[in-house]
Amino acid sequence: MRTTVDLSEDLIAALHALAVRRGQRGYSKIMEEAVAYYLRDQNKRDRGLKAVLELGGGWSEEEAEEVRKNLEEARRNWRT
Repeated sequence: MRTTVDLSEDLIAALHALAVRRGQRGYSKIMEEAVAYYLRDQNKRDRGLKAVLELGGGWSEEEAEEVRKNLEEARRNWRT
């Protein structure tokens, strides 16, 4: 499917150079690969974030307070 994408001149030049090195006439295949890679990577990040957010509330109030105290103590003793 065809679409229009606005890119900087630097990106267009880099795409053309890569296409030439690959022996390709245009850079559509490179763009398709880049978008697919980006979407896969974004999906991994989203799953990772979801997993972290699902841990929310995993500590009891007592555990959270203990961690807070330990962090405050570490900050007070941090060498600058």
